[in-house]
Amino acid sequence: MTNICVEVCVDSIESLHNALEGGAGRIELCSSLALGGITPTVGLIKYAVEQSSVPVYAMVRPRSGDFLYSADEVAMMADEIEFLRDQGVDGVVVGALTADAAIDSKAIACWKYSAGPMGMTFHRAFDWTADPERALETLIDLGCERVLSSGGQATAQVGMHYLRQWIQQTQRRLSIMLGSGITPHNVSEILQYTGACEVHLSGKALQPSRMSVQTQRAVMGSDAQADSYRAVTDSEQIRQTIVQCQSLMT
Repeated sequence: MTNICVEVCVDSIESLHNALEGGAGRIELCSSLALGGITPTVGLIKYAVEQSSVPVYAMVRPRSGDFLYSADEVAMMADEIEFLRDQGVDGVVVGALTADAAIDSKAIACWKYSAGPMGMTFHRAFDWTADPERALETLIDLGCERVLSSGGQATAQVGMHYLRQWIQQTQRRLSIMLGSGITPHNVSEILQYTGACEVHLSGKALQPSRMSVQTQRAVMGSDAQADSYRAVTDSEQIRQTIVQCQSLMT
């Protein structure tokens, strides 16, 4: 089997450090992983570019919810991509659909122009497409490097059959990166079945707040527990995932 790249999705400086310590082959940088990931902050972008020893791809997603974007949103995202390019980010992670769940080719072409020499990943908006086989050909024609997918299912393990079919369809004209529910315990099985060469995970673990005094009267969001715990990338989970991937290459 060819070399397997383990991409780690992070939304904080601490998670970035842990991902690198665990041996991540690429970083996907974002904010608010609990919302599926949105565009990272300026500070986190600059810090990651300065500190990361591996390529950094930044999520460009202005909001949670669906992937049907207005003309204003498309233009704003193009500006953000140009900013990321100027900051030295290696690539961007984007996704846009039409109302009938096809690839929004005009938006992707616009963003590809703004990206210039940067790489481009199409994220799991792909798993919402009505015709994934046709969507793959569209993304190949648009020049995307890879697609992040769980096979249109809740997790990559459930969607293995579809992922295998799509990898066979693409014939390496672009990479299909496996994502959603990837762990050290299932990564070998999924890689062997699908034939993929890239996987994506956040490898998170809940970390309790270090505050010695906490009030329970004021809640900062819709989930009160989120005020007392943070989900942070666990370097050991990343390390063990990589160990399992390397065992397939021997």
